[in-house]
Amino acid sequence: MSVFTRLVVELGRLLEPVLAESATAAAIVLFTVLVRLALHPLSRAAFRGATPVAGCLPVLLQLPVFFLMYQAFSSADELLGHRLFAAPLGARWGDALGEGGLLGAQGLVFLGLFALIGVVAAWSAVRGRRAAAAAPVADVPAEQQEVMRKLGGVLPLLSFGTLITAAVVPLAAGLYLVTTTAWSVAERAWLQSRGAGRGVDRSSL
Repeated sequence: MSVFTRLVVELGRLLEPVLAESATAAAIVLFTVLVRLALHPLSRAAFRGATPVAGCLPVLLQLPVFFLMYQAFSSADELLGHRLFAAPLGARWGDALGEGGLLGAQGLVFLGLFALIGVVAAWSAVRGRRAAAAAPVADVPAEQQEVMRKLGGVLPLLSFGTLITAAVVPLAAGLYLVTTTAWSVAERAWLQSRGAGRGVDRSSL
């Protein structure tokens, strides 16, 4: 059993008295939050850098965690039997469609996941477009400001690509994706509000 698998299993055992068979799914969400808390100092540093591209570093550092999640729920026998309501955490959307169709018990779990991802992606897109139209950052050349506005308007739309990914990876990986994406949007909104409260213009992020 890998260190990652052991950690998820132990977190699931702690949550099992409250959440029963969905405890491992909750453990994945909790694990994701712990990862993002560890990466928060990097996110703050990227925010101070006042460039959208700087925010890619926390995303890149999460890739190994995502691949561990993918592998664990694709091959680890210790985790494949765990479920979120009616859907096994190792199942993919195609499996759910084969088990009961779009509105079957497993299909509804995936539809709920897709709905959450869609809401988060829409929230990210709206905030990104508002930020792109906001006042320019001080002491930045006009050409760079224009590039930052364009990136700020386009990058949030990439959140909708998470829907495609969630449709082809195990349900557990989809839970990781929606949690980390929601964290990113909320974290960015919080950092922007703190920057505005201190009179720091980071609206182009």
